[in-house]
Amino acid sequence: MATNSGGFLVVTTTHDDEEKARALAADVVRARLAACAQVYRIRSVYWWDGEVQDAAEWRTDFKTRAELLEELTEFVGERHDYDTPEVVAVPVVAGSAAYLEWVRAETARP
Repeated sequence: MATNSGGFLVVTTTHDDEEKARALAADVVRARLAACAQVYRIRSVYWWDGEVQDAAEWRTDFKTRAELLEELTEFVGERHDYDTPEVVAVPVVAGSAAYLEWVRAETARP
């Protein structure tokens, strides 16, 4: 187990449609802004337009490096159709050294 001295993050966003979530996941990985993304169905309860909303959504978690956060946030914002898309970054405290090295290698820029 390695500590996160390399600055790794899990960055989350949501969509109201599975196809949109999967398309964004593929675009982000193709752009090398994340090594991988998981897309899964969730139920969200939130305050919007003056009342409580309860909706099915698709959550996408991106595994990436902290130094790519600003670019990833901009990339997601440009392609998202929500007025205020969620982009939340959580630091990886520790992880498999081999896995974290894989994330680093797959997000390397030429």
